[in-house]
Amino acid sequence: MSAGETCRFGILTASDRATSGEYEDRSGPAIKQFLEEVLTSPWEVSRRLVEDEQDVIEQALIDLCDEGCSVIITTGGTGPAPRDVTPEATEVVCERMLPGFGEQMRAISLKHVPTAVLSRQTAGIRDSTLILNLPGSPRSIREILDEIFAAVPYCVDLIGGPYITTDTSVVDSFRPPHARR
Repeated sequence: MSAGETCRFGILTASDRATSGEYEDRSGPAIKQFLEEVLTSPWEVSRRLVEDEQDVIEQALIDLCDEGCSVIITTGGTGPAPRDVTPEATEVVCERMLPGFGEQMRAISLKHVPTAVLSRQTAGIRDSTLILNLPGSPRSIREILDEIFAAVPYCVDLIGGPYITTDTSVVDSFRPPHARR
């Protein structure tokens, strides 16, 4: 894919309570707000709100991949509770896992809360889509994305996605000097 091509981002919120209307989904909009602040290349978003059911999450991830999303960012379902199954769904649909993202996301969160060790955030690749699992807290989402997003554009390059550019005052994306544009 080439520079100037629109990058489709999928945002998937996994939450029984938000799905049932018990409370408003604030996590999905927090991800979208981050993207609005950071992206300078063309982009669009597809959003999903699903209950904490592994098969439902798996199907939503597959559907977002099939719709052409180059990056899917999930929120919710990464804790140790019995209904927290987003990492399992992600592992089922991905061909390759990227454990470095999960390690870094937990390290970032540990700077702010000791319970970050309970998080099971992960990331992986399905076909040419990067899937990232974030926690459900809008504050945590922002803390994590501010630091890990610098690696996302080059990862998307490597898996055949569109060329993503960012506002360097928000996130300065890293590409090695040999990376082609």
